[in-house]
Amino acid sequence: MSSKVAALLSALLLTAPGVQADDKLDVDLNSPATTPATSRARHPAFFPDRRPVALTTGGKAVPCGGTYVDYWFYTGDDTYNDEARRCMVFQAAPPSNSYQPDNFTLSLGNDDQGFWGMSAMLAAETNFPNPADNEPQWLALAQAVFNTQAARWGMDYCNGGLRWQVPHTNGGYNYKNTVAQVVFMNLAARLARYTKNETYAEWANRAWDWTEGVGYITEDYNVMDGGHVEHNCTDINPVQFSTNAAVLIHASAIMYNYTNGADPWRARVAGLVNRTIEHFFPDGIMIERACELEDRIQCNVDQHSFKGYMHRALATAAVVAPFVREPILKALRSSTEGCVSSCLADGTCGFRWNTGAYDGDVARGPAGQEMSALAALSTLLIDQEHVVNGPLTDDTGGTSKGNPNAGGDTTVFHPPTPITTGDRAGAGIVSVVVLASFLGAVVWMAAGWSEGS
Repeated sequence: MSSKVAALLSALLLTAPGVQADDKLDVDLNSPATTPATSRARHPAFFPDRRPVALTTGGKAVPCGGTYVDYWFYTGDDTYNDEARRCMVFQAAPPSNSYQPDNFTLSLGNDDQGFWGMSAMLAAETNFPNPADNEPQWLALAQAVFNTQAARWGMDYCNGGLRWQVPHTNGGYNYKNTVAQVVFMNLAARLARYTKNETYAEWANRAWDWTEGVGYITEDYNVMDGGHVEHNCTDINPVQFSTNAAVLIHASAIMYNYTNGADPWRARVAGLVNRTIEHFFPDGIMIERACELEDRIQCNVDQHSFKGYMHRALATAAVVAPFVREPILKALRSSTEGCVSSCLADGTCGFRWNTGAYDGDVARGPAGQEMSALAALSTLLIDQEHVVNGPLTDDTGGTSKGNPNAGGDTTVFHPPTPITTGDRAGAGIVSVVVLASFLGAVVWMAAGWSEGS
């Protein structure tokens, strides 16, 4: 993902004059927050009385769009709705409206595009205010992303799966990583639940089966990072990033809900939740273990936002798969307590949540730190009736309009077709003609046959 928008949420910081470094954010996690005013009191640092910076493309902008939608959904505060809606519509990129914009074409990953699709899907599931009639609609945007990615499912290497990058010139094009698969699966699962179209569910099953089959999901529900096509995806990178587990938990919980709790989804959800909490929430507080080390932090810009993904995904899983609600809420509560302890009174929050103090980590922020803190605080409002009722569908009040054929030309970013014998023969003829013309021109000039000789 791109790191071009490292300061994306810096405009959401409300600087309090005179705040000292040892002053801490005072938040009562037991107080209700059912109105925008109370919500602002709970989140004093993140919402100034001014318009937030424009959301742009890239790894940080994508989850930020979803964070804005979730913030509105949990709190009812619509202050930033117009900005979030404008951003998500602008980046859709007509005419295909599949989140493959010109300003990001050469850096596009399947994960980046997929996260945009998931943000649009969230907008449909929460009845986030719909775009104008002459603009692309949330459900259709999610379907467009799904359609373009389904067309890229590649059987040429590793017997399936999506590559990390979309343009074949990108570094990482030869890597089929977990995040590309689980984001696609997440979108397919949610589209299946929303539309009741079994084709989407079949793709969700296919994505799980492939990801598990190549060994990216282990028997113990560890979620590995990926493998390279030149090794038939067998050179598995064992690093575990929380975002892979988070998106997979969300997708699996949706499939559990869609299938009315049928196996194997119940076992998968239970296994993933238990292992994820065990691995990423030691002592009840979330740690990005792959890069948040005891003696140093080596997380990049994107990884600074992963805690926000996890809190949001677990909260949704607790709603749609209530049999795991208790362990999830326990983890979310204790982790949010750790998060709050990392924040200064002006709302500047640290990356480490398990030290009881602000860590001063600003090298790769503060966008990810603030997004994660906001997600942690917002998702504690999970007991509200409209949240507990679960994500909306076509049958339960969802109003977004879809288009199952959305996506336009799905071949735009396909790699070149293999060169055939006929192609080589034709290229040879062209080469001979060009060479003959060149040599003729050289002879003509050398012989003095040019004008005026």
